[in-house]
Amino acid sequence: MLSVLPFKFLFIMVLIFGTLFSLSSVHWLGVWAGLEINLIGFIPLLVYQKKAIESESAVKYFVAQAVGSSLLIFGSLTGFSLSWNFMIGMSEEVKISLFLVTVALILKMGAFPMHYWFPSVMASLSWVSCLILVTWQKVAPVFLMSSFFEVSYMFWFGFVLCLFGGGSSLVGGIGGVSQTQIRALLAYSSIGHLGWIMFSVVFSEWAFKVYFSVYIMISVAIFLGLWFMNMNNMLNTSSFNQKSSLSILVILVLLMSLGGLPPLLGFISKMIVIMSCIMYTSFFILSFLIIGSLVSLFYYLSLFFSLYIDVKPFGVSSFYSSSLSLDLITNVIIAINFLGILGVIWSLSIELF
Repeated sequence: MLSVLPFKFLFIMVLIFGTLFSLSSVHWLGVWAGLEINLIGFIPLLVYQKKAIESESAVKYFVAQAVGSSLLIFGSLTGFSLSWNFMIGMSEEVKISLFLVTVALILKMGAFPMHYWFPSVMASLSWVSCLILVTWQKVAPVFLMSSFFEVSYMFWFGFVLCLFGGGSSLVGGIGGVSQTQIRALLAYSSIGHLGWIMFSVVFSEWAFKVYFSVYIMISVAIFLGLWFMNMNNMLNTSSFNQKSSLSILVILVLLMSLGGLPPLLGFISKMIVIMSCIMYTSFFILSFLIIGSLVSLFYYLSLFFSLYIDVKPFGVSSFYSSSLSLDLITNVIIAINFLGILGVIWSLSIELF
């Protein structure tokens, strides 16, 4: 993908610069400008093949981001006067502005209840564009949300974020049940993980950073593996017969890790979030997060067992024969998964002891 696109490095650098400029700004106008620069760098990456379906996704993405930017600038003008010091007075206008800015950031990253555009956009993109969409494009909205949450100290604001997080987890779990197209399935999985991220923002900055880092780590491994395997439909067993059985097995294990199956990396990050918030007795909303993760894990396990039964290369002899030709990307995926587990366990031991 990136070798075909002219001026690819320019667009990537603009993309990165926009996010960093937004995060380093002390003024809401700078935050808005950085998000717009990020959008300008990402749109050409969506339409590099000049296909009609990719152009449609790019238009949907642009409209969603434009609406989010409009809400962001309107909210910052209404109560903040474009400044970061919005704790002065805490009038009703400031509360409304804070709510508008929060909705704008939620719309930009595609979480509940502003998630409708995300699966349809992601279903038509290339693997590299999907990887950027579910990882780097979440960085600025998530960290901006965590930044102004630390200075708000309002119960209703944390409660709203927790509700949105629980709704995102349920939508991500239920929405992915009927999906056969892997891009749409991973889009709903990303919505579910955004619910856990927003929930962890409320209670623990350390748990939020660990969970977000683990999510990015597993997502990078999955999307790179799917990109090199050129896999589009998870239920097309004829296409699976042409792939390395070990590569398919690693992809499925990573998907179950993304769903939170013990004792994989995704489960450890969820356990850290639960341990960080259990002292606040927020069990009601936490139950929605757990139910959404269980539904996600259900269709990941169903996918795993259906492919294990239907696809012949999962036999023992073919497994060992294919392992002799283990390619580089499979080694990278295995190393990222297991080194990540060790890293999270080490971080948890430091935090507890």
